[in-house]
Amino acid sequence: MGFADLLEEVGGFGRYQWLHVTLISLPGLLMASQNLLNNFVSGIPAHHCSLPTNHSFHNLSHYQVEEKQFIKAFIPMDSSGTRLDRCKRYVEPQWQLLLPNNTANVSELQTEGCLDGWTFDDSEFLATTVSEWELVCSLRPLKQMIQTIYMGGVLAGAIIFGGLSDRFGRRSVLIWSYLQLGILGCSSALSPSYSAYCVFRFLSGMAVSGIILNGVSLKVEWIPTKERTLVGTLSSFFFTFGQMILAGLAYWLRDWRKLQLVVCAPMFLFFSYSWWYVESARWLVLNRQSEEALKSLHRVARINGKPEVVDKLTLEVLHSHMNKEIESSRSTYTAYDLLKTRAMRRISICLVVVWFSTSFAYYGLAMDLQKFGVSIYQMQMIFGAVDFPAKLMALGMLTYLGRRVSQATCLFVSAVIIFANIFVPTDMQTMRTVLACLGKGFTSASFTTVYLYTGELYPTVIRQEWASSPPWPELAAWRPLPSSSWTRYSLLCPVWCTGGRQCWPAASPASCRRRLTFRCPTPSKTWRRDGL
Repeated sequence: MGFADLLEEVGGFGRYQWLHVTLISLPGLLMASQNLLNNFVSGIPAHHCSLPTNHSFHNLSHYQVEEKQFIKAFIPMDSSGTRLDRCKRYVEPQWQLLLPNNTANVSELQTEGCLDGWTFDDSEFLATTVSEWELVCSLRPLKQMIQTIYMGGVLAGAIIFGGLSDRFGRRSVLIWSYLQLGILGCSSALSPSYSAYCVFRFLSGMAVSGIILNGVSLKVEWIPTKERTLVGTLSSFFFTFGQMILAGLAYWLRDWRKLQLVVCAPMFLFFSYSWWYVESARWLVLNRQSEEALKSLHRVARINGKPEVVDKLTLEVLHSHMNKEIESSRSTYTAYDLLKTRAMRRISICLVVVWFSTSFAYYGLAMDLQKFGVSIYQMQMIFGAVDFPAKLMALGMLTYLGRRVSQATCLFVSAVIIFANIFVPTDMQTMRTVLACLGKGFTSASFTTVYLYTGELYPTVIRQEWASSPPWPELAAWRPLPSSSWTRYSLLCPVWCTGGRQCWPAASPASCRRRLTFRCPTPSKTWRRDGL
């Protein structure tokens, strides 16, 4: 007898659970926008040095030369010879370069930095943080720093809000996180300076962690165990569809302030209806609030069309079902317990590697869309669409192959695809894009698997310690100067992880079929053996 039996008595996965899961999953439509927002808010438009004030195109229009040709007298070509240099201009105008039979040696011509600022092309972006604060050339690292600071906020939020949810409950912290993201996210759109924007993004990142961690906890703790695989996979489609929404909004608005405002303002709507959420009855019982837990269970039973359960379900029945969990809650568990025993160490180390490698590859592909050489809006739409078949594939693999085989397969295939992309010539852009999409799809399937896998590998009493420990997805994405080379190096992590055979037997979930787990002990046996 346990809390799972109580859920079945109040209706199992009934009307309340459908509403509960849907309402908590809806903000996921905009969570993807928060993580990938920097692709568009800090997109880098085509740019070159501004011409000297006394040599503007309008002042010299009597030369009767097209503007593109006219600029070549002031701006040298870059090393590829296909576009204007972004960070240099000639000290003096080189009019001879406009002649059709020009033979001048441009390498000997003197150049200087962009003393009069930059001119940005507005065909792809009307305004970004890069064009507004001129985060190019020597200041280009500041563009990447915005995402680094945001991920730092996500890291801090996971640690802070993870602990607060244990003390004040999942519902209260989730409601606050909605409000925090709504206020600070909209404030980001009004930032007067780069420094202010970074501060707002850091605090917004904290709120994103609070929403994701507590939303998942509150969702899972009201769902019967047998439905969690299906619900977890279907809920992830909200994040997938959110990536496509972001592409549409960014293409429509093309202004970073408007885009920032549009993706954060709906948080006030989520905040307004989040008061309807019911606090986790399990958390209430384990925190000596049994009467509130009983009221929550009665409410769920009535919504699920089980009014007869209200009279049968009393405090005595509640305590008899959760007696073991109440006793275990009297013991204090910390993050140290994740490494205390041999079995827990093996599980924790494996999960760290899986989370880090999956995130490293995923964010390496998804956070720098301009490197693919095609429309950034099309690339974001394709990257979002490829997640649909990937997650359906993950659902099938989880159902028929089990967690361990699914996790290892997704990691290994994504590593092979990313590795193969290294050897594709840069001029074969279509092939490189196809391989990138396939790699992103398998890393997305790996994310779906590891989210479910992590919750099943740990006993309930220490599961929250993992949730409030450093978030490896954000650590993997928290790098000051990301480039395409990061994506190439990321393949080493999944290859090493899938090679670690000795880790997987101890990390096999109880739901694994024995014919697929070789001689894997189930977690329950491992926990009992080690005193957990």
